[in-house]
Amino acid sequence: MPGDCSIRALWILNNLDAVVFSRRFPVVEKRWRAACQSENESSDDDPVKYTVFSSIPSDSELAAAFSERKTREGSVRGFGIRVSQSREGSDSWVDDPITRHIVGVYINKEEEGENNLMWPLALHIKGPYCILILPLVEPRHVKAYARLCKRSDCGNAVTAHENLSSLLLDLPSITGAFMVAHAVGDIVTGDVVEPEVVVNQSPSVGGLLDSLTGSIGISGISSRAKPVAAPVASSTPAGAAAIGALASDVPKSGSRLLDKDALRSFISSAMPFGTPLDLSYSNIFSVRANGFSSLDIPPQDLKQPAWKPYLYKGKQRLLFTIHETLHAAMYDRDEIPDSLSVSGQINCRAELERLPDVSFPLTGLSTSKIEALSFHPCAQVPEQNVDKQALMFSPPLGNFVLMRYQATCRLGPPVKGFYQLSMVSEDEGAFLFKLHLMEGYKSPLTMEFCNVTMPFPRRRILSFDGTPSIGTVSNAEHSVEWKIITSGRGLSGKSIEATFPGTVRFAPWQMQRSTSFRSVFEGITDDDSDNETENTNNMANTEEFLMEKMSKDLLPVDLEEPFSWLAYNYAKVSFKIIGASLSGISIDPKSVSIYPAVKAPVESSSQVTSGDYILWNTLGKCPSAVTAKV
Repeated sequence: MPGDCSIRALWILNNLDAVVFSRRFPVVEKRWRAACQSENESSDDDPVKYTVFSSIPSDSELAAAFSERKTREGSVRGFGIRVSQSREGSDSWVDDPITRHIVGVYINKEEEGENNLMWPLALHIKGPYCILILPLVEPRHVKAYARLCKRSDCGNAVTAHENLSSLLLDLPSITGAFMVAHAVGDIVTGDVVEPEVVVNQSPSVGGLLDSLTGSIGISGISSRAKPVAAPVASSTPAGAAAIGALASDVPKSGSRLLDKDALRSFISSAMPFGTPLDLSYSNIFSVRANGFSSLDIPPQDLKQPAWKPYLYKGKQRLLFTIHETLHAAMYDRDEIPDSLSVSGQINCRAELERLPDVSFPLTGLSTSKIEALSFHPCAQVPEQNVDKQALMFSPPLGNFVLMRYQATCRLGPPVKGFYQLSMVSEDEGAFLFKLHLMEGYKSPLTMEFCNVTMPFPRRRILSFDGTPSIGTVSNAEHSVEWKIITSGRGLSGKSIEATFPGTVRFAPWQMQRSTSFRSVFEGITDDDSDNETENTNNMANTEEFLMEKMSKDLLPVDLEEPFSWLAYNYAKVSFKIIGASLSGISIDPKSVSIYPAVKAPVESSSQVTSGDYILWNTLGKCPSAVTAKV
């Protein structure tokens, strides 16, 4: 079977587990059936021969199977690890977190006996929709997964004869399936946003494709504009929050209506006969809306790539933006180390005529400790050097992501310190923040803003009291927000210390499932009243008792609030830093070369935004990952 990516079918389900859209590809399915027949003929004695589901289920069968899996696994994505509720044959039995994203379902077909496992399904949750993509793999891969689902031991041991990691490495179609899922998700929710390129100056000349937004005028271009890409911006990228965002376990309720016509049009153009060709919605929209004219035909000596359907005409320039997202878990505990990680991408906009090649060395790789790299299909990447990674690419039109990477933070945390919250009574908590901002950071690194939020998703705030040493404070029904640095008053070249002591009062807690806090607390006091010393000790341990009692009474909240699971308490930091990357990766505009040579200015900028930057309550419970001992 060829190693390319082909899609057998896709489904979109709403939050009621009903299929609202589906598409099957008979050409790909014919290849699957032929592969199943060949596999069955060559493995008559295979004990798991009948675990491969050889046909595409109906929408109702798929919906029922997906709902059954959700019930079996505890949520839409599932446990991801083997727990006491896991059953043999389920995804969580494999004991690998990737099974929260690559799932299998059992189709209920009595006439086919046990021949009902359908795997792999790439699961992507976007808005109120669950998107399932079924790529074409070989039947032996499905059988291998079936064996993993029945294995008595658990985990992904390196020494194991079969494990999920090695199985997935043999399936590049999984990557293609997730690319399709994300493209479809953006279309059904209306989030088709091009990556923005941030520059220090406002743009004066619009590119060929800026007419889509209408925010930049177009002049000196051919007969008609081809609206493909978003314009250059000097503000925070709209898609910044998506980088490194946590995958919600629960589809959000309420959204725009599903545009099935737009989705059908995209699928027929982007992946005809089930084979993804170009998943750029902007390119496909432009071609369908404008078509081609004689002016769009490239010279015969040029070979035009699929990602550049139109040639640019106008003032030339080349723009790069290194956009990083910093994730952190700050514990302020000796037994638990703090965790910092960087996920970044290099956005590019090449307003260059004809079809030039662009090349430059990417510096800083030795200090940034890159953990993962991926590139746009237009890039050619030779072997990596010690500190430099040479890149050459033929850029598409408009804004695009040239490279994505995972790295470690070269500098220390931009916001460090501690957050403490202790419950002094059932409905009142005392808190304290002591933070250091930009310690060890030097110019040109500038923090444009910094906010700290204390969320209380299951408690309603009545009032709070406290005055910070710097900044302003406001509260909503379920959160308190501390604005330390506001926009327009950036922090550069120095560090500051910020403290914020205070108290917060909550509405009375409604105990539905257990005795009230007061009766339990009074009961403990009465039992110990004959011993004054023990009574004093009990009062000293009031805080510990309160936290334990409230943790027991709190129901687990939806995984939309993952950090409030089992009453964990935390504060979340939001900030933006400009001037340089935190990983150490950089682009020197003077080292960028364009062939054939043209006079085009090259600009480069960097910005860092916070992802899940968490300050865990030092006085409470907190989840942490155990460091593997090598």
